[in-house]
Amino acid sequence: MKLTTRGRYAVTAMLDLALHETDGPVALGDISARQDISLSYLEQIFSRLRRGGLVLSTRGPGGGYRLSRDAAAISVAQVVDAVDENVEYTRCEGREDCQNQQRCLTHDLWASLSEHVRSFLDDVTLARLMERPAVREVAARQDAAPIHWADSPVELENR
Repeated sequence: MKLTTRGRYAVTAMLDLALHETDGPVALGDISARQDISLSYLEQIFSRLRRGGLVLSTRGPGGGYRLSRDAAAISVAQVVDAVDENVEYTRCEGREDCQNQQRCLTHDLWASLSEHVRSFLDDVTLARLMERPAVREVAARQDAAPIHWADSPVELENR
């Protein structure tokens, strides 16, 4: 199992949102610029996060996204689940049919690793990540940096 780009970007974007929502709804274009994630990819991710009940959207001028509940109540595991990521290390995805429709020799090892990773991600909340000094330092650097739009002119028109 490898956490895909979608899962990593979802966690990064949710952490950015948690850090910046005190000023009101956060535009995806702002997250895109700070985190260097394609706006169209963020739109797909946030559609899943909204369906998963983790974010709320506000339309119109001054619109954007905000967390649906306090950052302390949103775990990294919930974010990963909302974007349909699988944190499973067994080859059979936990079905115990890894080898010729039967359990393989190392099934319990990989199942145990999956449980540990899941437990770790369940214990880490957005609020806990926000408290980390390194996260605060990176966020401050990103906020101070000038925004460079690297997208095409068509995408710029949509921001």
